[in-house]
Amino acid sequence: MDPRNNVRPAAQAALRRTSIGRGAMPGGTQSIQRASLLVRLIASHKRAGLRLTDLVQLSRLERPTVRRILKCLIAEGMVTQIDETHRYFLGPLVFELGLAATPRFNLRELCRPALQRIADRSGDTAFLSVRSGYDSVCLDRAEGSFPIKALTLDVGIRRPLGVGAGGLALVMALPADAIDDILTMNEPRLAAYHGASAATLRRLIARARDTGYALNDDHITAGATSLGLPVINPHGEPFASVSVGAIASRLSPKRRPEVVAILRGELEQLGKALTETTTPK
Repeated sequence: MDPRNNVRPAAQAALRRTSIGRGAMPGGTQSIQRASLLVRLIASHKRAGLRLTDLVQLSRLERPTVRRILKCLIAEGMVTQIDETHRYFLGPLVFELGLAATPRFNLRELCRPALQRIADRSGDTAFLSVRSGYDSVCLDRAEGSFPIKALTLDVGIRRPLGVGAGGLALVMALPADAIDDILTMNEPRLAAYHGASAATLRRLIARARDTGYALNDDHITAGATSLGLPVINPHGEPFASVSVGAIASRLSPKRRPEVVAILRGELEQLGKALTETTTPK
């Protein structure tokens, strides 16, 4: 598959974020915006990397501009290039900055006990996802005891919002105009996920709202099923999502209420913990 077909909306989303809701940005920030855009594009296809040609087409920037910014990012350790393939990947400084970042709370650390309890009680794999622009990102996962694993997501993997139970859970509670915006931006790359489309996701969102939980029944990984719920912040917005993935026979219609009940019990307590952590004293 041509990586340009899979990540083009990431460029559009990043470009859009630089202009929506901010007014005119000072001229001196343009280079920072462009460098951020290139880093986001490379991150969106981290396994295969991207070529200079791909980055030029996806960013819609001039080739000399992209080359100049990439040269600087490489010098700073933000990006690296593999000589044999000439493809660009995230550099070691990105990892170092991630380790150095110290937000007021560590979501992964806070959610880890609940995530492991969900995996232990269900016997299957539990995933923690968060929103990043028009994508969902797998932040953590915990494995249960059932011998056949459905490891459908690696930590750090990005998917278009709405794809997979975790991404669908992040979208199902949003207002209609926000959903329309997300589906419009992501539609060109949805087909890469088992032939999904905006219409497919609208149907899944409607079903999720009707049943009260997100369900991915075979529209990404054949033979695997997952279901998830959003973690809602005090303002009523999806804060994160937790999902459980298993082979399809493990999440039959008869067993789904049991797993949903496990999720609801843990997420209720998790929501309270997150609220206490984020509420100013």
